[in-house]
Amino acid sequence: MEMYDEANANVFDRGGPNVPPFLAAWRRCCERLRAELGEDIFNSWFGRLELESVAGGQARLSVPTRFLKSWIDTHYVGHITAALTTEIGPVASIVVVVRSSTRPETMTNQPPCVQGSPPKLLAATLSDQDHSTPTARRAAARAPAPSSGEPLVGSPLDRRLTFTTFQAGRSNQLALSAAQRVAEHSSGRTSAFCPLYVHSAVGLGKTHLLQAVAHTAASQGRSAIYLTAEKFMYGFVAALQSQTSIAFKERLRAIDLLIFDDAQFLQGKSIQAEFGHALNALLDAGRDVIVAADRPPNDLESLDERVRSRLGVGLCVEIGPLDEPLRLKILEARVTAARALQPSFELSPAVLAFVAHSIRSNGRDLEGAVNRLLAHTTLSGAPLTVEAAEVAIRDLIRAHEPKRVKIEDIQKLVANHYNVSRADILSSRRTAVVVKPRQVAMFLAKTLTMRSLPEIGRRFGGRDHTTVLHAVRKIEALAGNDTTFAEEIEGLKRQLQD
Repeated sequence: MEMYDEANANVFDRGGPNVPPFLAAWRRCCERLRAELGEDIFNSWFGRLELESVAGGQARLSVPTRFLKSWIDTHYVGHITAALTTEIGPVASIVVVVRSSTRPETMTNQPPCVQGSPPKLLAATLSDQDHSTPTARRAAARAPAPSSGEPLVGSPLDRRLTFTTFQAGRSNQLALSAAQRVAEHSSGRTSAFCPLYVHSAVGLGKTHLLQAVAHTAASQGRSAIYLTAEKFMYGFVAALQSQTSIAFKERLRAIDLLIFDDAQFLQGKSIQAEFGHALNALLDAGRDVIVAADRPPNDLESLDERVRSRLGVGLCVEIGPLDEPLRLKILEARVTAARALQPSFELSPAVLAFVAHSIRSNGRDLEGAVNRLLAHTTLSGAPLTVEAAEVAIRDLIRAHEPKRVKIEDIQKLVANHYNVSRADILSSRRTAVVVKPRQVAMFLAKTLTMRSLPEIGRRFGGRDHTTVLHAVRKIEALAGNDTTFAEEIEGLKRQLQD
């Protein structure tokens, strides 16, 4: 192999006494690329890149897959040229070739681009696939390689998370009804709700509902699997590594019901593509699919557009924040469960009401509050008063105090919600399409901030305080007469306070 031009030989002499000059120069190029592009990008795209020769102003590099060649040709040739020119001398062109899979690798003469680079997890099995994310690389390192005859193993289920233990309220009733309908649906044709997509903030019951569906399906003898995005990625990458990807795909497509959690964490183009193919195959075959995430499908910016589109075809249900009556029901259920550990554990109605009123965030914090109150009564032996309960859960209350809302944030959110610009809201335009968003923004500014009416008026294009007062009264009247509009206003408030 021709290592480099004799004309440029002196440039390589900057390596150490025991390091061949060619390799020393290439390592310096790699360190430049690492510093310029960052650790994640460098490890993703340059970990298997090798410099084979530099001759006649042309540098020849090699990679193990066509996908890597295409990506580097498209995105990084300029960076590589600049690094080589700095360390070696003028380089007129870069040629990237695909190494033969049968070519023996000699680490002494042809090192990978990085020192201590990731092991060759996917080089032979991910040809023309995207393994660009750190999550996918970690998955290959940690996931066991399944054999073609093994059944598809899902994520573990919590036996406590059933429909019986799920506490229903106004904010989650629709999601509960839809999940029960899918759980009871017989295979053969796709349910009208499929794919059922459930989304909410953390701790409001998505995972409980999904696992309840899995338990119900298992009791009916249906072939169902509950998978988190992490488990799916690990299984897929491991199957690629062990060259059992076809068996993995066949097992996934053979189930009656796919229950997929934490879709917002799905990463990597090839992994997302495989999930999309499996989703299409299951729905086309009349199978059921439930997917959960922390936001609506169209807000999952990192997810492939085709997958987002398919997820949006079915029923999309949001689980809203827990209202006070539902929080009280959850607390009572948690106290009942805690009595299995401590039969004497009891909370007075006053303490329950205080906790339900004070902790407004999610069910996990409510469960944490019960655990702390249980520990307090067990260790102190004293009756639990409201004052003592306040001390025991003080940090949970403080952690979720409403944040300070800025008028600029209100204007931006309202403008985006009503599909107008912030400049429109601040302008003197009086068309209906602008007046309503402006009045809503003024109402929220008065409700969620400590600003005075004159100050709010000045922040809305120099308006008089009477204009702000009129807007506040107008929105209050509309919300009082229109339940849908009132819920819309409450939704905007939640987004600003979260």
